[in-house]
Amino acid sequence: MRNDRFRWVGVSCAVLGAALTALVVAGWQPLLAWDERLARDLHAHAVVHSGVTRCMRVLSDWVWDPWAMRALAAVACLLLWWRGDRQRAVCVAVVAVAASAVQQGLKAAVGRERPVWADPVDSAHYAAYPSGHAMTAAVVCGMLLWLMPRPAPRWAAAAWAAAAVSVLGVGFTRLYLGVHWFSDVVAGWLLGAVVVAVAASVCVRRGHGGKRPER
Repeated sequence: MRNDRFRWVGVSCAVLGAALTALVVAGWQPLLAWDERLARDLHAHAVVHSGVTRCMRVLSDWVWDPWAMRALAAVACLLLWWRGDRQRAVCVAVVAVAASAVQQGLKAAVGRERPVWADPVDSAHYAAYPSGHAMTAAVVCGMLLWLMPRPAPRWAAAAWAAAAVSVLGVGFTRLYLGVHWFSDVVAGWLLGAVVVAVAASVCVRRGHGGKRPER
């Protein structure tokens, strides 16, 4: 049942992600117009509200930065390894590396330009599509939720809330700072969900998702 749920989520997000990518590559005007309008409105607000912009930069560049997320995944791997759950430690590490490779490969393949402003409030490197911040947050938070003990502990709701705030929040910071289009962020979320669903399905099938060993 659990494996079927992972597969359904993965397939659904993969289809949506493929459709979105096709629209971006084809330059579908309604989508591009929406991206440009939202980016312009958010950038205008960011230029005027410097305090909010500084806060967004801290969240985007430090709290939810991809390297901060990868460090969090690394800590989880070390804890799992220390507890003797080496299969799941390896699974999380492989997923983090694979997600980065998929992200960079798609950026190079699509080659989408980032928004350009006469008065930028932030800068970013590499191509725009998909958002690396959004995808990395979705992958790391998704894998950490997958590691949650079952049955769900008392703090499960707080963990889900923190994950949701992180994934949605980092996407918004990238839009607000004017370094991504809306479709870049959505693609990052969808691809992140696909990676987590595939990884969770494979790890469960191979027995990596079983009970943690007793110490």
